[in-house]
Amino acid sequence: MNKLICNDVCKFFKIGNDKLNVLNNINLTIEQNDTIAITGISGAGKSSLLQILAGLDKPSSGNIFLNDKDFSLLSNNALSKIRLENFGFVYQFHHLLDDLSVEENIFMPLMLRNTLNSSNKIIAKDLMKTLDIFKRKDHLPWKLSGGEKQRAALARAIINNPMFLFLDEPTGNLDIENSNNIQNLIFEISPLPLGILKPRKIFFFNLFISWYEFIKVRVASILYRLLLLLLLE
Repeated sequence: MNKLICNDVCKFFKIGNDKLNVLNNINLTIEQNDTIAITGISGAGKSSLLQILAGLDKPSSGNIFLNDKDFSLLSNNALSKIRLENFGFVYQFHHLLDDLSVEENIFMPLMLRNTLNSSNKIIAKDLMKTLDIFKRKDHLPWKLSGGEKQRAALARAIINNPMFLFLDEPTGNLDIENSNNIQNLIFEISPLPLGILKPRKIFFFNLFISWYEFIKVRVASILYRLLLLLLLE
């Protein structure tokens, strides 16, 4: 079973003579088919941990392993190959390439792996239909709505059938309706009849506020206003 292992990872930043500790002795093992959410207040180090796990940043100390491969021992080229072949990413900002169409953006990981063939083009077409962006496949990103951009980013992230799918606040810039749509699509992708597209791991980072949390905030706001009215009378 494939594993992503975080072993005694620490991360700090030096600001002048001061040292800001972001991560302290993090130990984490993610096995195949795990679905994990990491939550915390702003600045707690969630995104820093994601970037280290994904090989986009290096820890100040400690090690990251993908099965038996220690990231710290790999060259930049070898690490880039691991990311391309095993990881998919969706961020709060879609990071689509402005000069490429939706379809071309989705094709990009296949082009980088030199696997853009007729079979994968059919898979991409079916994926775009599932995500309801096929009619927009020839459009540039600036012509898309926020929800459409994130669906395109999601398609690009999973077109390579990644072993790990990392999501860093993918609904952070969306309204509640589009947030719920993206949330549902993420969970609906797995049962697709396109076996090659089924992500084997989904790694959620600070994904979205649940309805329960949303209701709690709304109730607290109403009670606070009522209290103010009583005090003012």
